[in-house]
Amino acid sequence: MHRILACVTLGVLVSTSSMTPVAARDWPSWRGPENLGISRETKLPGTWSPEGENVLWEKPYGARSAPVVFRGRVYILNRTYGDVNEDERLACLDAETGDLIWEDRFNVFLTDVPNTRVGWTNPVVDPETEQIYIHGVQGLLRAYDRNGKIVWERSLTEEFGRISGYGGRTHSPIIDEDRVIISFLNASWGPQGRGLHRYLALDKRTGAVLWWSEPGGPPADTTYSVPAVAVVDGVRLLIAGNADGNIYALKARTGEPVWKFRLSKRGINSSVVVRGHHVWISHSEENVDTGVLGRVVCIDARGKGDITTTNEVWRAEEITAGYASPALDGDNLYIADNSANVHCFDAMTGKAKWRATVGTAMRGSPVVADGKLYIGAMDGFFTVLDVSGDEPKVLSRHEFKLPDGRPREINGSVAIANGRVYIPTSHETYCIGAKSWDGASKAIEPLPAEAPAESGAAPALLAAVPADVTLYPGQSTFFGGRLFDDKGRLLREAKPEFSVEGIQGEITPDGRLTIPESSSFQQGFVVAKQGELTARARVRVVPPLPIEITFEDVPVGKQPPGWVGATPVRFQVVEKDGSKVLVKKADDPRFMLAYAFFGLPSWKEYTIQADVLGTTKRRQLPNIGLIGCRYELWLLGNFQRLQLYSWAPGPRIEEKVSFTWKENVWYRVKLRVDEEGGEALVRAKIWPRDEDEPGEWTITLKDPNPTFEGSPGIQGYSAGTTDSSEGTLIYWDNITVTPNRD
Repeated sequence: MHRILACVTLGVLVSTSSMTPVAARDWPSWRGPENLGISRETKLPGTWSPEGENVLWEKPYGARSAPVVFRGRVYILNRTYGDVNEDERLACLDAETGDLIWEDRFNVFLTDVPNTRVGWTNPVVDPETEQIYIHGVQGLLRAYDRNGKIVWERSLTEEFGRISGYGGRTHSPIIDEDRVIISFLNASWGPQGRGLHRYLALDKRTGAVLWWSEPGGPPADTTYSVPAVAVVDGVRLLIAGNADGNIYALKARTGEPVWKFRLSKRGINSSVVVRGHHVWISHSEENVDTGVLGRVVCIDARGKGDITTTNEVWRAEEITAGYASPALDGDNLYIADNSANVHCFDAMTGKAKWRATVGTAMRGSPVVADGKLYIGAMDGFFTVLDVSGDEPKVLSRHEFKLPDGRPREINGSVAIANGRVYIPTSHETYCIGAKSWDGASKAIEPLPAEAPAESGAAPALLAAVPADVTLYPGQSTFFGGRLFDDKGRLLREAKPEFSVEGIQGEITPDGRLTIPESSSFQQGFVVAKQGELTARARVRVVPPLPIEITFEDVPVGKQPPGWVGATPVRFQVVEKDGSKVLVKKADDPRFMLAYAFFGLPSWKEYTIQADVLGTTKRRQLPNIGLIGCRYELWLLGNFQRLQLYSWAPGPRIEEKVSFTWKENVWYRVKLRVDEEGGEALVRAKIWPRDEDEPGEWTITLKDPNPTFEGSPGIQGYSAGTTDSSEGTLIYWDNITVTPNRD
C-alpha cells in the first residue's frame, strides 16, 4: 500500500480587496448574495401552475435543501432513489433548460441518518474560484470545480470525530474570503476529546486547516444553524447559533470569540440575518430567562463578552420559529414559525405588522423579492404572497402530493437568479418565470468597509498554519505563522520559533517538522512563539500499514494516542487476563454507542482483525463492532447474530447470520474488503480465540455500489447503561490491519 497523504499546502495571503464580488443576478448561497433571504430582481412571477403556467422547466431532481445558482448553472445536493444504489448526489443543471450537465454520486456510510434526510445541507459556490462546496450526511466535505472534478476532500467523521445524530441535522458550509467554514459536533483526541460544537476554517483552495474555534458550552442537541458574515465596528465577524443555545460572534479570520448572547435552553437551528450592527434570530425551545417557548430577538452586535442583558434591542415572545431562518427586506422582518405561520415585524422596533398561514408545518425559510414572498411548507403547500402592501395577499398556492396521497414535502427555500425562481420539492425542482425576462437586478448592498490594518500595529494574535495535520512516520511538512491585529485583520507572515510538544519529531527553524521513521501512533502539537504570543498546531501521527496494536505501551487509564473518538468518557486502557486491553466504558448513557478510528480515510482494501470480549448486565449482552473501508461488522449480543452493512438506516444493503456467543469469552473477529469486478467483496469470520481459525468465512456481502476506502475502526454499544448503573463492557485486544495486496 502506498505511503501517501494528501499534500498539506498553505494558501496564499489574501486581502479583502482581492475578493471577487457577487453579481446581483447570481444566487451562490442558500440565503442569496446578501445572506438576507432576499433578491433585488424585479418582474418576477407571482402566479404559476405546476401544470404549465409560467413553468420554464421541471426536472426530477428534488431536494430537502436549497439549490444555488451561479453563472448559468444550478447546483442541487440531494438523495438518489434505488434500493442498493441509493446515494447522496450533487447535480449540476443548466439554469436555462434544466438539462443535467454533470452529477457526482457518493455513498452514505458511518451515520444513523435515515434516507429521507439525505441531502440535508445546502451547497455553496465561491464566486472567485467558481468551486462548489458540499457537506454530506456521512461527513464528506468536498470542493468541486465547475466541471464536477473533486479538487479536495476531507472526511470529517473519520478525521475529526464528527458526531452524526439520527435526525439528520447537518451544517452547511459557507465561503468567506480565502476560507471555507463548517461547523459540527465532534470529539476527537487531546483537548478536542470533549464533545463540543466546533467551527472549522479550511483553505478553500487546498482544504488545509486554518483554525478551530469552540466558543460554546456542552451541546444540548444536534443543530444546523449556518453562520453569517458581518462587519461590525470594523471587525469582520462570523455570527451563528450554537448547539448550547447561545448566539456567538467570532472573528472571521482567526475564530476568536468576541461575544455571546444567551437565548435558548436547547440548540439553535435557525440562522441569523445581519444588517449593519443588528442581528435577528428566532428559536422555538424554552428561553433561558423564562419558562416560555420560542422567541424572536433583535441584538445589537456591538460589544464584547456576555451581551445578553445589555444588547437586546427588542423581543417577541411565544413565536416558535425554530427551524426556518428569517428574511430581512428593508424595514420588514419575515419569520416563519413551526406551524407554517409567516409573521411580519418592523425590523427595528419589533412591532407586529401581520400574520399569514401558509400550511401546517414549516422547515423551509422564506425568500422575498419584488414585493413577493416565496415559501414552501412540509405538508406540501407552496405559496406566493404579495407583501408589497399593509396586508399580505395570496397570489398563488399549490399543494404537492405523492402518488399515495401523502404530502410531497418542501423543506428547502427557493433560489432566484436572472428572472427565474427555482423551487425544490422532495422529488423535483421547478423553474418558473417569463420566457423573456425584461426585469432588472438592483445592486446589492456590500458589507461595511473595513479599514486596512496598520502595517506597524502591534500583533494581538499568532496563528500557526496549518492548524491540524496527520502525518506518517518519516514524513515531513512545513508550518508557518501569521500575525493578526486586535480586530482580527491580517498583518503579515510571522517568523516564529518552533518546538514540539507531546510528540517525537524534529522541527527546523524554518518550520519543517519531520516524524521519525520508528514512530508509532502519536498525538501532540507544534508550538510557535513570537515575542509574547504563542500558538499551537495539532499533530497526529499514524503508522502505515501493516499495523499491530496490543495496547501494552499505553498507560492504564489512558487512551491510545491519535485515535479519533477514543475519548476519556468512552474508552480507556485497563489490565485484564494478564495484559493491557482497551475497554469501552459503560457508565454514561449518553455514550452507550461509541466509535473510534485509528487509520486514514484513504486506506483501501485491507483486513482488520481483533480479539473481542463482552460482559453481561441484567441478562443483556453488548454489541461489538469493527469498521473496515466504511463497512460495519456487528456482533449483536441480544440477537445472537453477526450482521454486515454499509449504512445502518434502511439499510441499503446487509447480510446477517445467526451466531451464538457467550459472555466473558475472547473471540477473534476478522473483516476483509476486496474489489472484485467493480464490486466490493466484504467477508468476515469469527471464532473462539483459543481455537484454530476456520477456513470458511462466516458471512459474505457483495456490494454493487461499493466503497473501497476508509479508516479502520472499532465501535460498541453497551446495553443496560443507566445514570445509576454500569452497563455491559466491551474489550478489544491484538488489533491488526493488513493490506490485502502488496
